[in-house]
Amino acid sequence: MITHRDRIEACLNAEILDRPPVALWRHFPVDDQTPSGLASSVLMFQRTFDFDLVKVTPASSYCLKDWGVKDEWRGNPEGTRDYTQRVIQHPDDWERLPVLDPKRGHLAAELECLRILSQELGQTTPMIQTIFNPLSQAKNLAGGEQLLVHMRRFPQQLHAGLKTITESTQRFIQALQDSGVAGIFYAVQHAQYGLLSEAEYFAFGRAYDLQILEAASSMWLKMLHLHGSEVMFNLFLDYPVNIINWHDRETYPSLGAGLSLFKGAVCGGVLRETLVYGAPDQIRSEALEAIQATGGQRVILGTGCVTPIIAPLGNILALRQSVES
Repeated sequence: MITHRDRIEACLNAEILDRPPVALWRHFPVDDQTPSGLASSVLMFQRTFDFDLVKVTPASSYCLKDWGVKDEWRGNPEGTRDYTQRVIQHPDDWERLPVLDPKRGHLAAELECLRILSQELGQTTPMIQTIFNPLSQAKNLAGGEQLLVHMRRFPQQLHAGLKTITESTQRFIQALQDSGVAGIFYAVQHAQYGLLSEAEYFAFGRAYDLQILEAASSMWLKMLHLHGSEVMFNLFLDYPVNIINWHDRETYPSLGAGLSLFKGAVCGGVLRETLVYGAPDQIRSEALEAIQATGGQRVILGTGCVTPIIAPLGNILALRQSVES
């Protein structure tokens, strides 16, 4: 029998498939505060729907708590937690960030979660770990508005912080090598024309991104996520990743157009609002449109971002079963 890994590898190689791969992922609030809790919830989700890859989605603070941030669960429908304490209050605070040890604290706890998952999933179902890019981590350390102020008024201090974040992330990725993951889900949140100019992203994003992706070069599965609207899609076509995921039904480019621009695979096709508020027939219709737009090759069916925790199980099941017919 073809395995999930076989199917993903065939997709990446533009080979003829028995069916297109499909994958969804979600947050697990409250459960995500312990390694065993997050692992158990991820396994339950995977065993229920049998997706072709498992994307592990911890709280975004997992990589920041060892610097001192605090957050809490307040019921966000996406399953995300609200930050209640930031670390960066003044520009000089960026220069005081220490490089984190991935084998201690909350980073070590995430590695333990991945080891549990790897033991249960084995090597036939690829697992990828969420890695937030340095700018995304900086946003959560300082707050979104303050980050932009520091970028434009105190660039030297911000660069110092981004270098520390990059080195800490590189060390964590090196520690991932023994955890059983197939690769990373690399989340970029600021490559949006409504937030930054291309010059600003080149100055504060690209160089750090490429350093982190170089640290992950030995991993065979790397998915880039471009978050938000009006994304700078064309700026990332040369990134060393083999899948791009973005809000394809909400912003440029469409799924088919993205496939024609990018040499690897694309992931998406179904609108999150349809997954939450639509009916199974609508889910199947959007899935069919995505398959037709891509010819069913080099495409992983999913949504443009994390699945809201309020999405009906029947709609998730409809997407999973849409590839079987």
